Amino acid sequence: MAEQLHPDIQSVILSEDDIKKIVARLGAEVSRDYEGKNPLVVAVLRGAFVFTADLLRKITVPCAVDFMAVSSYGAGVKSSGVVKILKDLDTEIRGRDILIAEDILDSGLTLSYLMDLLRGRGAKSIKICAFAVKDIPNHKPAVTPDYVGAHVPDEFIVGYGLDYAERYRNLPYVGILKPEVYSK
Repeated sequence: MAEQLHPDIQSVILSEDDIKKIVARLGAEVSRDYEGKNPLVVAVLRGAFVFTADLLRKITVPCAVDFMAVSSYGAGVKSSGVVKILKDLDTEIRGRDILIAEDILDSGLTLSYLMDLLRGRGAKSIKICAFAVKDIPNHKPAVTPDYVGAHVPDEFIVGYGLDYAERYRNLPYVGILKPEVYSK
């Protein structure tokens, strides 16, 4: 089924059906790898909340969920390099297996900071499940995710939880935002 394209979207790179298949595959991989364990899935807010909700429904092993809000973007289109914790975990993580659910990995600097923070708090293990990894030419991210949903082009993408200035998160697909929208 073809999605109704938002007028600010240049093109769709992951359809709603593509997303469902990606999440089902990731849920199966996570379930296999965490068999006999009870991981804490940490959703990185705000972008990963949609992905995390769908992923949790595909994970078949017992798991818990908590949320962290971190920011390195503000309202801009490029990472500022400064990570701020806006909302911390409510769950004690000492001795826990942690699965960080992230919407998109580009520089990896925020995730690297987050992993160091959680290691310092005594996490037993930490893995990353990234819905999307941005393929940036001549760039290697600071972290390598354990689970990758899809590779996406080095474009400004929105939808399925991903935003620009708190807009477009509710699109059921992932699309490339028209440059004129964010270069105003």
